[in-house]
Amino acid sequence: MSIAKVIEITAESVESFEDAIRSGIEEANKSVRNVQGAWVKEHKVVVNDGRISAFRVDMKVTFVVD
Repeated sequence: MSIAKVIEITAESVESFEDAIRSGIEEANKSVRNVQGAWVKEHKVVVNDGRISAFRVDMKVTFVVD
């Protein structure tokens, strides 16, 4: 039997939503092991002077506990 845990993280990128998701998963993987998946809850953008300056995602990351 496996037990999974879920943490919530926010990640940001100046490139794209996809890059924000990728970097968020990579950073989460540095502090927890056995990352199995993620649910992207929200997409947000930061706007400065009428232009998008950053892409943000809120995610729930699931990992299996040893």
